Amino acid sequence: MSVKRYSYIPFLLLFIQPIFMASNLVVARGGVEFVPPISLAFWRWTAVFLMLLPFTFNSLKKNFKFIKQEYKKIFFIGSMGCGVCGAFPFLAGQTTTVTNMGIIYSSSPIFIILISSIFFKEKINFLKIIGLTSCLIGVFSIIIKGDLSFLINLRFTIGDLWMLASSIGWALYSIYLFYWKTNLKIFDRFTLIAFFGAVSLFPFYLIEETIFVSTVFDSDFFIWVLFAAISPGIIAFTLYTLTQKKLGASITGFTLYIFTVYSAFYGYLFFNEQLEYYHYIGTILVFFGVYLVKRKNDSNT
Repeated sequence: MSVKRYSYIPFLLLFIQPIFMASNLVVARGGVEFVPPISLAFWRWTAVFLMLLPFTFNSLKKNFKFIKQEYKKIFFIGSMGCGVCGAFPFLAGQTTTVTNMGIIYSSSPIFIILISSIFFKEKINFLKIIGLTSCLIGVFSIIIKGDLSFLINLRFTIGDLWMLASSIGWALYSIYLFYWKTNLKIFDRFTLIAFFGAVSLFPFYLIEETIFVSTVFDSDFFIWVLFAAISPGIIAFTLYTLTQKKLGASITGFTLYIFTVYSAFYGYLFFNEQLEYYHYIGTILVFFGVYLVKRKNDSNT
């Protein structure tokens, strides 16, 4: 589709949406200094649910019979999208950098292809194999900080592994969301996903509270929870949906590339993080891998 057919405003959304999306990594690094990670994730999605419910309640009430039938699927989608992808980045932020998190997270499209080929028998060709290999090498070059001795001696930063697991969780969320056939409106789905995400986090929140560290419900708590719920939560989701509607799924996918750039910028601006040589190498390999896979997919659509 030609660029000329679009007005400039939808294309501006490509650059505006990742501003809010990448702010989740600021929460992951900064917010966990004031609120325990599981608590932050649990209360964030609880807040999103409570904010959306007044606007979606009537519609959800009308579809309650369908929701009752589909609750297992919705629970799985919520536990991946808001549970795993909600809590793991906050756990990651305790020991790794915003830059690392952004680059590793950008590998999620590769895991979508990999999981789809294994469990849903989607065809994987030579070009996709090259893309997968390039992306995985890029991710692991960042995880081992460009030093093979880290891999040989199994010395990893635990936060990078949390982020890798989050990328896989996002891939599972995206796949099952794609295969979930429903007539529910977009924000009805988002409300339910937030609710079941909070439900999936609740047992772990209780464990964190009773065994590890308890939450202090002070002004810092409310600031970080509300920021996490609104900026990388409701606003990012709304803008992503709007961008996808205006530009289509293929072009909207480029927000992930821009997200990575903003992540590095936030890391430098707020946490004085410096880019190392392996960040450049890893980013090039990840972007190249994702580009190859997307190029092949786009040529088939």
